[in-house]
Amino acid sequence: MAKVIVITSGKGGVGKTTTSASFSVGLAQQGHRTAVIDFDVGLRNLDLVMGCERRVVFDFVNIIHGEAQLHQALIRDKRNPNLYVLPASQTRDKNALSMEGVERVLEELQDEFDYVVCDSPAGIEHGAVMAMYFADEAIVVTNPEVSSVRDSDRILGILASKSRRAELKLEPVREHLLLTRYNPRRVENGEMLGVEDVKEILAIPLLGVIPESQAVLQASNTGVPVILDEKSDAGHAYEDAVNRFLGEDLPHRFLEVQKKRFLGRLFGG
Repeated sequence: MAKVIVITSGKGGVGKTTTSASFSVGLAQQGHRTAVIDFDVGLRNLDLVMGCERRVVFDFVNIIHGEAQLHQALIRDKRNPNLYVLPASQTRDKNALSMEGVERVLEELQDEFDYVVCDSPAGIEHGAVMAMYFADEAIVVTNPEVSSVRDSDRILGILASKSRRAELKLEPVREHLLLTRYNPRRVENGEMLGVEDVKEILAIPLLGVIPESQAVLQASNTGVPVILDEKSDAGHAYEDAVNRFLGEDLPHRFLEVQKKRFLGRLFGG
């Protein structure tokens, strides 16, 4: 049965949808059949980041309300046959998600896939709580700033106390930390928290550090997940995070200020 992974955070704008897209692509590239669901009903963006917005016919809410079959709503990624996208509705509100309906859709997906990735809205509103409730594993996405880290700590409390695993007294949700928009030079200047600071506050295993990069914005605008950008440090960092999730022991990169080589300094490169 597929593992359900929630990509979550307390604060908006930290890169959850970017992470959901790249993480799902990375799992599919490793040969795992993967479905990624947009839980942000009313404000869907995953289809844009995945580059499939023009192929949306039915959505997550249509399936929950019995207005379409799951296979009618799932969009197969054109780049990888192992990857499918289930978009959110743009016209309904978050209360359209029912506990029973979400559970039914997830169970159906778990029969067909190896991983089901849930792209959660920010915070602790209805859609976010619904995405977290059924999780087996959680990737908590945070920026290296105090407000983002504090909000992520609140999310960890919900995962520990209000998930289905907590209610049934099963093994706890396995938690991972993904630090995004990391800039080592700004850390050196005291403008943002360092990796060790965040790890000390949240006290969960570090899955990856994604460097601040223009490539992330460009990837979102073009509908190509940044993990597919072979020239991007952010893309390589996401690839490393996926491989760590799958069990590889890899060192963390992009944590130090990149020193210019002699010729680069000489010619201003």
